Amino acid sequence: MSASIRVVFFDAADTLFHVQGSVGEIYLQHAVKFGFLQKSDSLAAITLAFRRAFREAPPPVFATMDPVRLKQSERLWWFDIVHNVFYRVGMFERFDEFFDHVFRVFEDHGSWCLFPETVSTLARLKAQGLELGVISNFDSRLFGVLRGLGIAEAFDTVTISSLAQAAKPAPQIFLSALEKHAVDPEEALHVGDSLREDVEGGRKAGLHVALIDREGNEQPGDVLRIRSLDELFPLLNRIE
Repeated sequence: MSASIRVVFFDAADTLFHVQGSVGEIYLQHAVKFGFLQKSDSLAAITLAFRRAFREAPPPVFATMDPVRLKQSERLWWFDIVHNVFYRVGMFERFDEFFDHVFRVFEDHGSWCLFPETVSTLARLKAQGLELGVISNFDSRLFGVLRGLGIAEAFDTVTISSLAQAAKPAPQIFLSALEKHAVDPEEALHVGDSLREDVEGGRKAGLHVALIDREGNEQPGDVLRIRSLDELFPLLNRIE
């Protein structure tokens, strides 16, 4: 293994674990329970509206470090996203109740599932003496999800956008994570599923980067790619 890499960072959702089903399916399923009138194209419309809402949303960075206010800010950020979605696809009377409910659904680790190779990959990396961290735009609910999925103790650090006061792809969130490990950017590898947030962001901060592309959807380009986390080991040997 290359002696130059001392820390391996991971994105969280869709890199270490994934939602049970799809995000659109979960929102639709629970919205119907609260009075949303489902149509034949509702799932496609919700999925498309979420993509647009995320593109239009400000980064999840807030002008407070107070834990209570921070969680309130995170929740309000998500409320605006979800409200934007259902404003486009069909608002309903019990929307506020629905949002309270679905916000808790995604807080429950039972809504998420580890990829099959996640635990073994983390254990092998730790056994080889590497430090591990998470760099994610997920909000503070991530800490409970990691504990519930049984992988929290594998990580030496967890850096989220709301606490770092910077969101991927901004270099600052990567630099904040590096500071916790007292390493230089060239001594770290970041692994994630987003070309923009993980690959471009990590590169701007000077880290080695790898794109996990489980379905082979991304077009070929100048980036290290893996289809599964256990492909990290030969990749690490290639990094000088």
